[in-house]
Amino acid sequence: MNIISRYLGLIRFSHTLFALPFALLSYAMALKLNFAEGKVPRLFDLFGILLCMVFARSAAMGFNRLADRKLDAENPRTSNRHLPQGLVSAGGVIIFVTICSAGFIASTLLFFPNKIPLYACVPVLLFLFCYSYTKRQTSAAHFWLGASLMLAPIAAWIAVRPRYEPAPLLLGWAVLFWTAGFDLIYATQDADFDKRSGLFSVPGRYGVAAALQLSALCHCVAAALFAVILYVFEPFGWIYGAGLAAAAAVLIAEHIMTAPKRGKPLNLDRINRAFFHLNVCISLILFAAGVLDLIWE
Repeated sequence: MNIISRYLGLIRFSHTLFALPFALLSYAMALKLNFAEGKVPRLFDLFGILLCMVFARSAAMGFNRLADRKLDAENPRTSNRHLPQGLVSAGGVIIFVTICSAGFIASTLLFFPNKIPLYACVPVLLFLFCYSYTKRQTSAAHFWLGASLMLAPIAAWIAVRPRYEPAPLLLGWAVLFWTAGFDLIYATQDADFDKRSGLFSVPGRYGVAAALQLSALCHCVAAALFAVILYVFEPFGWIYGAGLAAAAAVLIAEHIMTAPKRGKPLNLDRINRAFFHLNVCISLILFAAGVLDLIWE
């Protein structure tokens, strides 16, 4: 295993597909309005959004692995991760996080003369890093993670259209509840460990059943917010609506797939499949439907 693949594995680089499609969808929505106002799109803006997304998530994920390395070593499910196994060193991860943080900050310069991304980059990084310690303090950790992903579509909009408008905020809040919902499902795998370790995850503190009920509620709120965007953002029409219906069907399938069977333990394999494959499908479906609708309109 070469050093690049080790660090890509450390940060689960493929999981960038959770938030990136929503950042790109927000960018496309802002671009549509800018174009209608006669503003010429800049290639640097798209390049900057891609770089900022990759660098910010990589820095945050590397920091999270560093902060959780002792917990990961004690948890049977995560003891085979890169830091507990010695595949990468703590010092190496610190350097990696530093490089990615610097790359994120430098990437905001691509949005000049818009200076808001540069002014906001350090507070954003600190917010992302703080997530790593929330599960030690509060059961709202799942929602902090959601808020971290919420920043992606809002920041992408501000980068190319720095003004207050409801559409990116609705998209951001929808992403927050969608993320919190699937993180609650994912956290059920560690309910017993979290309880023994005194961590504040919802499954560890209140039980798996409560976590799954809260997850379903979060996804209902997310679906409603995604639907409201259809009425708030005028360029969207039936294609986005069809994509939303498909995404809602995938959400329902996720909850059916991960629902505990009476008298049987949690199916961890199903939880992992639902966590990655189904949720990536949701983000890609909404991205594709939204962009196609903007092109069709």
